[in-house]
Amino acid sequence: MTTPTTVSTCTVVTEEGKHVFEIFDYSKLRGMGNGEFIRSATFSVGGYDWAIRFYPDGLSANSMNFSVHLELLSKNTIARAGCDLSLVDQTTGLPTSVHKTDLRVFNSSGNSRFAPMGCEFMGRSYFEASPYLRDDHLTIQCIATVRKEPHVSAPGLLKEIEVPPSNIAEHLGNFLDAEEGVDVTFSVGGESFTAHKVVLAMRSPVFRAELFGRMREANEQVVMIEEMQPDVFRALLHFIYTDSLPDMDDPEGKANGEMIHHLLVAADRYAVDRLKLVCQSILCKNLDVETVSTTLALAYQHNCERLKDICLEFITSSSSVMDSVVATQGYKNLKTTCPYALVDAFEKSRKFHKA
Repeated sequence: MTTPTTVSTCTVVTEEGKHVFEIFDYSKLRGMGNGEFIRSATFSVGGYDWAIRFYPDGLSANSMNFSVHLELLSKNTIARAGCDLSLVDQTTGLPTSVHKTDLRVFNSSGNSRFAPMGCEFMGRSYFEASPYLRDDHLTIQCIATVRKEPHVSAPGLLKEIEVPPSNIAEHLGNFLDAEEGVDVTFSVGGESFTAHKVVLAMRSPVFRAELFGRMREANEQVVMIEEMQPDVFRALLHFIYTDSLPDMDDPEGKANGEMIHHLLVAADRYAVDRLKLVCQSILCKNLDVETVSTTLALAYQHNCERLKDICLEFITSSSSVMDSVVATQGYKNLKTTCPYALVDAFEKSRKFHKA
């Protein structure tokens, strides 16, 4: 006889809300005085009332900053909450986080009703030269997250049947390794690889056109792959079948950087978009002075816009970083292979340092 099992659950519930505070005629607010503020309309998140305080001249005496704070307005209460305060770039419409408070206690009767609790936010001279202020207009965005009391359910009989995680990728990988039912052979750098046309066509529009379209590869017994190393093609096939990278000692380590470069090129060539994004993610995590120029050239050559922006932001992050990058061999190669990247880097640096 099976012993019945009862179960209860504890669920932590959070509620998130976003408020946007638009401020026009900023210059007319300057000079209000230290400690003087403009308060946004009241908004509610998680059953509590909140507002944004904006201090054009800062909180403390002789402050050279302006201050922004989230304020708990509900009276005689304690809330467990966090917030993310951002300024919106007026040229792109995208928010940039300037202060983040993790979940903590907000007490309406003390200074902890504010976040941040300190006075500093951003230097006024830096702010006024930044893209956050355009046409005397700025936008403050606040995302507030409120944690409610944990909810514990009533006990009930455990009726679930455990379902294992999907293993289709494992089965497809084994199908490739076993070479069962293969119907196409590729020759890559003197090595042969067998595969299944339908799987390749399902995962890559380029393979679909080559193997089922009117291209000559559709009628050939052996398809020749030029300008690709066998190890790279093997890794490409592995990803197509399993949606994962093959085993590497450290796929995000520098030792595999060249392989990831080649895989990105292969992914772009065969329009395996998810693999292309995986490679970009690994490359951006391993940016340093020595690798950034090579990665930037790769990003330009294969239309990786986000990776390109990250590389340019890295190069122009400070004058010392830029000087170190310029001294590398990769930068010298970049000047020859991708000179327009240097133009973008110069323009980005100029905008960042413009007073």
